[in-house]
Amino acid sequence: MTYSKRSPIHAFLGRLLDIALALLGIVILSPLMIVIAIAIVVESGFPVFFAQTRIGRDGKRFRMYKFRKLDDRRDDGCPLTLQNDKRMTRVGKVLAETKLDELPQLYNILRGDMAVVGPRPESLAFADCFTDDVLAVLDERPGIFGPSQVTFRNECALYPKGSDLIRFYRETLFPAKAALDLAYYPTRTIWTDIAWIVRGVFAVFGAVPPAGIELGTFTPRDLPTTGFLAGPNLDRNGG
Repeated sequence: MTYSKRSPIHAFLGRLLDIALALLGIVILSPLMIVIAIAIVVESGFPVFFAQTRIGRDGKRFRMYKFRKLDDRRDDGCPLTLQNDKRMTRVGKVLAETKLDELPQLYNILRGDMAVVGPRPESLAFADCFTDDVLAVLDERPGIFGPSQVTFRNECALYPKGSDLIRFYRETLFPAKAALDLAYYPTRTIWTDIAWIVRGVFAVFGAVPPAGIELGTFTPRDLPTTGFLAGPNLDRNGG
């Protein structure tokens, strides 16, 4: 698959924007992060953070950080988090709904592991899903915001009851996310990245429609392409 990387100037400006936004976010949101940390400790003790090895740019591994949402005593080893997950704490449910559990990833952005906008950082459990036809996704730093994160922010509600969860993710959700990423990132600009950040914030409040359950024939052209909150046209090469 042909994939055009960003120009050096674009990549440099994008990195500067990432650092600036991460620093600004840490300064402004540090009081909120302290409150979240205290709430986690009060309800379920330590640790405050959840750390997991993820797949980064060029396939390199890195430790990604989140606020802990699950009760470690109930952990069954499943790499996926479901709607009404029995492992979820009360604080964790609020964090999941508001996506505030992602805030510690501002540290990952400063380290250079992640970007503000980029593909979802996948778990090592799904490393084999990066076949040759989607390997170009790893040309980008993974991010907090992006087309696949905004569109599939309700991922935990998409798993059919009684289904093989891992298989459903591998065969349905992962390919749909990869299609969005491969359609967007070759033509990204600073301005479209900023637009996805804004859409991601609005999505938390329900202003952007999430993906539906019928994903069998999902393609990038299934996304709305009109209006500021709809996102740019992601259809590329007719696919």
